[in-house]
Amino acid sequence: MAKLKVEGESKEEKFKRIASLRTQRILNDLRLLANCSDKRIYSYNEKDASKIFGTIEKELKRVKSLFSSPKNIFKL
Repeated sequence: MAKLKVEGESKEEKFKRIASLRTQRILNDLRLLANCSDKRIYSYNEKDASKIFGTIEKELKRVKSLFSSPKNIFKL
């Protein structure tokens, strides 16, 4: 996907545009992952599912913390 630069776009507008596209992509990918739950087509066990969702939850928690915690940057 080509990066589209919008001239005169504020940081807030850019954030909203990019975050909306990326969020939609994540939601679409989660819907695709849900297709893997069909036991008529795929074979998996609870350990496999737990590993997938544990990894997703861990990364979601990490990213969520980036949005909520202040950045501790050392300055003199």
